[in-house]
Amino acid sequence: MNNKKGHKFISMIIPTLNAEHFIGLLIDRIKQQTLPPDEIIVVDSESTDNTVLKCSGIEDVQVVSIKRSEFDHGGTRDMALRASRGNYVLFITQDALPQDEYYIENLLKAFDDSKVAVAYGRQVARPDAAKMERLVREYNYPSESHVRSRQDIPQYGIKTFFCSDVCSAYRRDIYEELGGFEHLLKTNEDMFYAAKAIQHGYKVAYMAKAKVIHSHNFSLREQYQRNYILGIEMEKHRDLLEDVSQDSEGKKMVKYVSKELLKRGHVISFIHFGFDCCARFLGNRAGRKKGNSFFDKQV
Repeated sequence: MNNKKGHKFISMIIPTLNAEHFIGLLIDRIKQQTLPPDEIIVVDSESTDNTVLKCSGIEDVQVVSIKRSEFDHGGTRDMALRASRGNYVLFITQDALPQDEYYIENLLKAFDDSKVAVAYGRQVARPDAAKMERLVREYNYPSESHVRSRQDIPQYGIKTFFCSDVCSAYRRDIYEELGGFEHLLKTNEDMFYAAKAIQHGYKVAYMAKAKVIHSHNFSLREQYQRNYILGIEMEKHRDLLEDVSQDSEGKKMVKYVSKELLKRGHVISFIHFGFDCCARFLGNRAGRKKGNSFFDKQV
């Protein structure tokens, strides 16, 4: 796709599972970028729909099939990255969609700073997103870009390590230097890699102009389960995260969303958000208890 003199080879990796309703439009949007990738690798976990069929035969798209039972948030992405050829390797999830044609160009501007190891973009809520979900996205993905390093831990705490593979980019040489993603992870491979990079003196960049459309309307059960898994992994990796507390950041998010919902007169949404927060809290507490028992066995 790119043949400019001095061009840095760009790879895009898309993990898929039953993505036939998303993948065609997503690949079209990626190919329409002002700085399109040189290769697109779709890693499919035994889709039972037409995902693989839709991807097969598209120029510059390679399909790698794995068993669904073998999918691992860290290990699978690590395998795909090492199979790619890019100086810069991008990840995007099947249900995210670049908002405009400048997404990749804006994301890769982060690497003008040679100490940036990983960059991630802004997630803009879908039109059908619940009001509270829109505000959560606004809180986590603000309109201003920033770059975080080890010196920011006292001010930003756990947010210093925040990163998202919904739309991200990795500098290959630093990735290989640091050993890449940890394997056998249920979630947060992005955040744990970011923490490792920061511990080694590198930086994590948030690029607000690199925008994708992405959000979820989770049920209370889904929210509980999601935070249960998150709690396990966060507790197991508390040393990597330097034992920085998650609680203060969670409280800030709850305060922001609650205040905005009430200010905008969304009382019913405020009540729903209260139940959502309970599901998050209970799931996270149960997960951390489970993760703590694992952690204690290792020390």
